[in-house]
Amino acid sequence: MTMLSVGVSAPLLAQTLPPVRPLGAVVRISPSDVFGSISTVRPLPGGRVLVNDLVRRQLLLLDSTLVQEAVVADTTAATANAYSGRTAGLIAYRGDSSLFIDPASLSMLVIDGAGQVTRVMAVPRPSDAQFMIGGPFGTPGFDSKGRIVYRGFTRPNLPPPPSPSDPPGARMQVPQQPDSAPILRVALDTRALDTASFFRIPKTSAKVTQNDRGQVSVQMVMNPMPVVDDWTLLPDGTLALVRGADYHVDWLAPDGSRTSTPKIPFEWQRLSDEAKATFLDSAKTAMEATRARGMTASGGAQTIIGAPGGGGPGGGGGIVMRFEGGGPPPTGAAPAVTGGAPTTMSMPAINMVPASELPDYRPAFGTGATRADLDGNLWIRTSKVANGGPVYDVVNRQGALIDRVAFPFGRVIAGFGPGVVYLGVRDDKGARLELARIR
Repeated sequence: MTMLSVGVSAPLLAQTLPPVRPLGAVVRISPSDVFGSISTVRPLPGGRVLVNDLVRRQLLLLDSTLVQEAVVADTTAATANAYSGRTAGLIAYRGDSSLFIDPASLSMLVIDGAGQVTRVMAVPRPSDAQFMIGGPFGTPGFDSKGRIVYRGFTRPNLPPPPSPSDPPGARMQVPQQPDSAPILRVALDTRALDTASFFRIPKTSAKVTQNDRGQVSVQMVMNPMPVVDDWTLLPDGTLALVRGADYHVDWLAPDGSRTSTPKIPFEWQRLSDEAKATFLDSAKTAMEATRARGMTASGGAQTIIGAPGGGGPGGGGGIVMRFEGGGPPPTGAAPAVTGGAPTTMSMPAINMVPASELPDYRPAFGTGATRADLDGNLWIRTSKVANGGPVYDVVNRQGALIDRVAFPFGRVIAGFGPGVVYLGVRDDKGARLELARIR
């Protein structure tokens, strides 16, 4: 059973928790017919902003009133700069300049403070290009030494190969998924790479069995309420790692010194056995609905042919995987094959862990919850909800909880400006950008 180390009494919480206040007033709203999504916002001088739109695959420059001023990159011939892939990242670079990272072309556009592309650079590590774009992998940035800091990838632990005497079912081996990932730093000039730290990530397990007739059964087991860590980079290059087990922050300063600050006070919510079972039922229902929509959109099951054992289409060692729910297979979930005829695999619905494996207290936050403002404060999207919207804990560089801010429903942080926050919104009116005062 997963336990959280809480160790804070209710009277102490009442004395130390700041009251939850609403976010400041919204002062600017973009038109709703411009965007398909709001991924990242990069403030520029004069109130203008760059906006990365992943759905429509465009990078737009907006003026201070949030009206479109120019298209910096897109998928048409309108500009000389292609938004070639399905995903791309926008991060702050030197001074007022920005980097637009396109993993498909392995290139980075350097954009100046006026929103103009000044040059193109190669991605320093092509194998890591996908992890430098941010989004589900955190918020990359540059430290004080000019190194790009981003989440890396840990390869699954491969099981030992089966022996010839093993039964047929043992031929299907599932790599063990890692429960942590590294934070990497790479210099753009020398390509020198080092690991700054590690943090805890969600883990999904899989079990594959095969009978004598070659029929394969796959069971995916996931925890919909994992206890994880999160990370972000402060404007001065300090790396902040928010630890989920006891809700404190570990800091890696630009000079290399490491410190830890005390636990952040939080209104921990204890989960009864009944509450755990109810949560699992709700999570399973939501996932089944998502799978059904995926099948409808894709027209049914997908068949993917791979060669993890050295074979492939037309070869002797391929594996044919059929995913009934639509969408791609989970990363690292494909079994390793030692040879033989291609095998057909049917992917069932993902199963949930037993209720006993859920934490006894609802985690304070989830994956991708942390952003840093221009003053070096952490904004952590917590599991607490007020009026249907998330409550953010604001934590300063000393690890003290200095504010708690309730966001309106359906809003997420897309970026920060001086005294303001940019909000990404998507609802029945479409996607749009809002500018709100922090207070």
